[in-house]
Amino acid sequence: MSLQAQAFSFLFPGNAMVNSLLATAYISIFPNLLLYFVPPDINTASLNTLVSFAVGGLLGDVFLHLLPHAFLGEHDDHSHTALVEVDNKQNVLVGLGIFGGFFFFFIMDKMMRVMNGGSGHSHDHGTAHSHDHHQLDKKIDDKPEGLRQRKDTKKQQENDNHTVDTKQQQPDASIKLSAYLNLLADFTHNMTDGLAMAASFYASPAVGATTAVAVFFHEIPHEVGDYAILIQSGFSKKRAMMAQFTTAVGAFLGTLIGIFIEEASQLGSSHDHKHAVVGLLGTQLQWGDLVIPFTAGGFLYIATVGVIPELLEVTGKVNKDKNQAFKEFTAMLIGLGLMVAIAWNEV
Repeated sequence: MSLQAQAFSFLFPGNAMVNSLLATAYISIFPNLLLYFVPPDINTASLNTLVSFAVGGLLGDVFLHLLPHAFLGEHDDHSHTALVEVDNKQNVLVGLGIFGGFFFFFIMDKMMRVMNGGSGHSHDHGTAHSHDHHQLDKKIDDKPEGLRQRKDTKKQQENDNHTVDTKQQQPDASIKLSAYLNLLADFTHNMTDGLAMAASFYASPAVGATTAVAVFFHEIPHEVGDYAILIQSGFSKKRAMMAQFTTAVGAFLGTLIGIFIEEASQLGSSHDHKHAVVGLLGTQLQWGDLVIPFTAGGFLYIATVGVIPELLEVTGKVNKDKNQAFKEFTAMLIGLGLMVAIAWNEV
């Protein structure tokens, strides 16, 4: 048994149901615990490098694990061969499942922006907040000049300090709204992660383990981005961490829903075999079989629409942008390489 297989067996020793819940705990608890060591004012460049690594892992999971499984299924553990039966209607349903995941995230992202008045704070994914961090970096850069201008008289300085304290205690209403909207979006997104965990482990232990790895590394910059926004919106460090832990409930809820769907699908499938009844629209697919395509579509939206456009932004300083670009390219390829290595050594 390879070292990778031993590690996965140690981390996920149970059946599909148990492993789904374990994976959800891993991706929910540990990234949040790391927030204790993260400075609230983490700079955009460092966050974007982490984001690029996560995007490589996410896209690697989509193209190397989720989509191949959605269309081809898993190989037989004994023969190591796959019996592929071409069914155009089944492929159409799988494609619709992929679009369904993509469209769901588009709807959620769009509605969050509409509810927030189009200010751009409410991207549904924490890693897609570079607009917010650019604005926050600008605020931070502006503070020294503002403080220097307040040194005219002692009385004026005291008044200004009082004003600054008041603003910190009572943050701008639009930023405060964006923080709560972001938490709501984070909760919903975590539900999708939970669905992905359940669907992946019920598909096969290998697909489940690789999806858990991809989501885990993706959650780190996601949580860091959301954490920074909450801090800048007036949350204390402790309150921001507690808010992030609260959104993890969404992941467990999604996992439980996914387990229910998969168990019901398996029960229905065994019942159908007894009565020779086919699946969805005359195909062999059950509702549970569409969760993997839905997850793939959601991950595609997160990576390509929610995150990459933000990574394309530049500061206009050629040398700085060039160095940052190479860091992001390298990080993305490392993330992809990790998923390639895992896929290549699957048993």
